[in-house]
Amino acid sequence: MNIIDKALGAITPPESDEKRAEATAKARAAAMPGDWLSEALDHHDQIRAAFEACRSAAPGEGRVAAMKRLALVLNGHSLAEEIVLYPALAKAGEKGHVGMAYTEQTTAKMQMAELERIEPTSEDWLEKLEHIRGAVLHHIFEEEGTWFLELKEKYDDQAFITARFKEEFQRYVG
Repeated sequence: MNIIDKALGAITPPESDEKRAEATAKARAAAMPGDWLSEALDHHDQIRAAFEACRSAAPGEGRVAAMKRLALVLNGHSLAEEIVLYPALAKAGEKGHVGMAYTEQTTAKMQMAELERIEPTSEDWLEKLEHIRGAVLHHIFEEEGTWFLELKEKYDDQAFITARFKEEFQRYVG
């Protein structure tokens, strides 16, 4: 972790696991079976599980395989959000959230690219993974705690974004 990463972590400590669970529960309560929000929450569960698989994978090839599975779901999900949900959120008047969302996701992609270049048997690999995990979990907290609830409330064509979100995720993940 570089000095900037450490400074940002000290300035903005992560929310607690309890607060994250509360945000997820609140978002689940607002979701309808099969809608875009339930799909996004399911992806978030897959992402959390993929991070745990990376954390517990054997050093070396085990970590590489787990990282590739993480990257698949993380990239498929983020692209579906960037193509469908974030434009809808902007149309709903939440452009500030959208700017932050794109920035956070681009940063996560850059960090994942760095992780690929770190020896997967090293402590540095685990440290980078934890940094990415913390950032992604914070991003998920923002989405589940506020951003997606606002999109659910303010966007008028929920059926459209549900269909498009599913389509874009499947295009990448299959």
